Amino acid sequence: MKRQRAYRFRLYPNREQETVFHKTFGCCRFIYNQMLADKKEMYEKTGKMERLTPARYKQQFPWLQEVDSLALANVQLHLEAAYRKYFTEEKIAYPKFKSKHRSRKSYTTNVVNGNIRLKKGRIRLPKVGKVKIRCHREIPEGHTLKSVTVCMENSGKYYASLLYEYEASENQAAEKDGDVKEILGIDFAMQGLAVFSDGSKAEYPMYYRKAEKELAKEQRKLSHCEKGSRNYAKQKRRLAKCYEKVRNQRKDYLHKLSRKIADRYDVVAVEDINMKAMSQCLKFGKSVMDDGYGMFRNMLTYKLEESGKELVKVDRFFPSSKMCSRCGTIKKELELNERIYRCECGNSMDRDVNAAVNIREEGRRILMTV
Repeated sequence: MKRQRAYRFRLYPNREQETVFHKTFGCCRFIYNQMLADKKEMYEKTGKMERLTPARYKQQFPWLQEVDSLALANVQLHLEAAYRKYFTEEKIAYPKFKSKHRSRKSYTTNVVNGNIRLKKGRIRLPKVGKVKIRCHREIPEGHTLKSVTVCMENSGKYYASLLYEYEASENQAAEKDGDVKEILGIDFAMQGLAVFSDGSKAEYPMYYRKAEKELAKEQRKLSHCEKGSRNYAKQKRRLAKCYEKVRNQRKDYLHKLSRKIADRYDVVAVEDINMKAMSQCLKFGKSVMDDGYGMFRNMLTYKLEESGKELVKVDRFFPSSKMCSRCGTIKKELELNERIYRCECGNSMDRDVNAAVNIREEGRRILMTV
């Protein structure tokens, strides 16, 4: 079975290469907006959706030939995918025009006839040349480079996401006598990210909460600058670096925790929680977003799949908190401030640990019925 995996490395372009990157970002944004506008106009006139390509615009706008043609071709694919989702999936909005100041600055190019090469700390990109790259980890043997996505963060740093294709081994989750060998239940916690069925807790450091004062200070400085001035641009980049640090700290912690769990357990059971809906109720938005539980769940999913293991999602309406993990009795009411679960059978334990144990057993039941 062939699978794909991306590796993200930082780029260190010179001034000329930065200029080419910015030209490519601008041309990709222009082509996207132009094709979207033409598609919309044609549909309103004829009622048909005509397929457009970047090639038809190069005579009218010759400066489009200065950038990578594959980057423009990928813009077309992205626009077609956006239209396809709009017409086939529910609750998908109509494609919007991209803004010069608010849209993400990135483009994607593909490997064709060895046009992209990674060698000795440098990567050769079409129309750009050899760019210095910091490969902080080795690419495993047998991986084939398929495409590269170049982006610029708000902090001014450049990154390249290298997409590789490889042949995955057909390892299955360890089983014994039809039973899963090691299974873990995880219950979401507002403070500390998660509680596990073995009684331990994640103890997430809450990086955003710790950085709130510094972020507020930098934000105040930005509000005092004149919008559009050089000092405004400098302060905006300084504020972006502060946010980037918090984001990197969160990602580093979640990657290490998910890797530790994926290496130890064969199956992990979690609740299928709607994190967006939870962040919009009960004034918990800041804590929910700081935890990054949805990101953690996604990391855990692909790391388990790569090892031939499995993540089981328990229904969000399953009464994991109200059910006694010893006798199975379900309480009719359970206040949020009751942190110790007490049952008539004599069971007395931490509320979140009790929920994690119930999630683990429900995940085990789901596996046995599949």
